Amino acid sequence: MELDYQKDPSLLAKLIDGMPVGFFTVNELGEFVSWSDGATRITGYSREDVLGRSCTMLGAGQQKGFGSLPEILSAHSPSTADGVHRQEYKVLARDGRALQLHGSIRLLRDDLGKPKGAIGCFRDVTEFVLAYQKIEMLEEQTCQRDAFEQLIGASQPMQEVYRRLRLAAQTDVTAFISGEPGTGKETAARAIHSVSDRRAKPFIAVRCSAIPDPLLESELFGHVEGAFPGAVRDQVGMFEAADGGTLFLDEIEEVSPLLQLKLLRVLQERGIRRVGSDKPVPIDVRIIAATSKDVREQISRGEFREDFYYRIHVFDIRLPPLRDRREDVTLLANQFLREISSRQVRAVNSFSRDAMQRLLDYDWPGNVRELRNAIEHAMTTVADNRITLFDLPSEIRNPSARRNFQRMPDGTRRIKSTAPATIPVDKLTPKQREERDQLLRVLEETGGNKTAAARILGFSRVTMWKKVSKYGID
Repeated sequence: MELDYQKDPSLLAKLIDGMPVGFFTVNELGEFVSWSDGATRITGYSREDVLGRSCTMLGAGQQKGFGSLPEILSAHSPSTADGVHRQEYKVLARDGRALQLHGSIRLLRDDLGKPKGAIGCFRDVTEFVLAYQKIEMLEEQTCQRDAFEQLIGASQPMQEVYRRLRLAAQTDVTAFISGEPGTGKETAARAIHSVSDRRAKPFIAVRCSAIPDPLLESELFGHVEGAFPGAVRDQVGMFEAADGGTLFLDEIEEVSPLLQLKLLRVLQERGIRRVGSDKPVPIDVRIIAATSKDVREQISRGEFREDFYYRIHVFDIRLPPLRDRREDVTLLANQFLREISSRQVRAVNSFSRDAMQRLLDYDWPGNVRELRNAIEHAMTTVADNRITLFDLPSEIRNPSARRNFQRMPDGTRRIKSTAPATIPVDKLTPKQREERDQLLRVLEETGGNKTAAARILGFSRVTMWKKVSKYGID
């Protein structure tokens, strides 16, 4: 049967009403003139509900339904290349559901070109939008899981670390990561970058202590040709290389006060000047600084600028030492075992009971890094499919070896044998005896507080510790 729309115009209307798309027309005032059955099925509104009413009636939240129609109908409204306006709308269905609609609208004009109304159609894309949002959420969760998987730990201290890392990732706040050597400061910085809005841009890590101070300025800011002997061409610095991304400054305490001042200026002006040039270069870089020392002690000794400290110490993230989260040792040890055994293609999959107990009992002065090294060592000596006590390094295997370590005033641990041997009192020279008596007198005045005594005597805390050990002062 052939359909003749000219003889029976109602056939076209029936065809339009049967389509899974909503059709409508509005007059020059933006009031609905026609409304198809498809539009009713999508929105729940009947013709009687909408005809003669403004197209803004379907508003959802701050969006006013087809609220852009009055602008499109305006004589000043810019037209698209094909005369069709394509937009997405958020509207409320009659039952209160929020709908995402994708619509196309074509203006209707009179013989003089003046808009007399518009005809439009729309399709319900709510399910597609929700599915896309779910995919984005799952991708974000996967991204966070992948970023944090190297920071293994189920303990309460690590849960707090994860919480603060996520908070830091949500903004561009300057983060300050502190913790003993081996606690994973760079891994934490990478985690922040990996789940931040800057994750598509570079992450560049700089270990400040590894670069001599005169060269560090050039490495950070770059230089121009002829800036100093050997500068044969212009060079981009770390700041420019990390533009749009994250620059991680590890061991920030090793930066000289002069370079701290220049970094402070960069943070305030959001721009750098290459060595040998006065031309400012704007940069957009997120800074994450890290230290394993007590920077406030350095400030008190005049070794670190206080204004620079407070500029980088905006959002603090403290990584706990492994001895303060011993319940994570088993998780870490098993994870390292899986990683190393898969790389070496060896069927080592567990620890003996006494080996695991020794790992739990050990104090881990080198933190997570030392634990990983211990598993690497064990994987070299293991002969069976599980690591035994005798596969562990000797300083871990032998409980008495733990007494060879002493915690330093800055929180680090050192082998006691590095300290000077104690000199018997009767072997002291007159000058040494005088120094010992002075130490005892000042320590008595400070109630045994070595830090306060060191400050009075003008010593660093490390020097104070060495002298106390040297003279056998308890």
